[in-house]
Amino acid sequence: MRAGPLRHRCRLLKVVRAQNSTGGFDEVWVEVAEVFAEVTLPTGRIMPVAEQLKAVVTAEVRLHPRADVAAGWRLVRKRTGQTYKIEAALLNNEGDMLRLLCSSVSNP
Repeated sequence: MRAGPLRHRCRLLKVVRAQNSTGGFDEVWVEVAEVFAEVTLPTGRIMPVAEQLKAVVTAEVRLHPRADVAAGWRLVRKRTGQTYKIEAALLNNEGDMLRLLCSSVSNP
């Protein structure tokens, strides 16, 4: 039996505001779903941010279509723990595959 291209187990996370003990709000990442995906790393680059060089790894993630995925969510690979921020969620022309364009998160 072969695993196929959607062989990476990942978690989708979204940010939720939760009230803290002082009456304010904290941002908490909540798991929405666990999905199988194909993670490819097409590019890596170094870009200047605030007069410092910062390494940015971009990834393309393919998974089965979901209506609830939005930009700003996070995707975490279960095996490696690598965290990506979803920049865009694009449905392909046939409507059978969802492409997520992601960038790496340095401090998850």
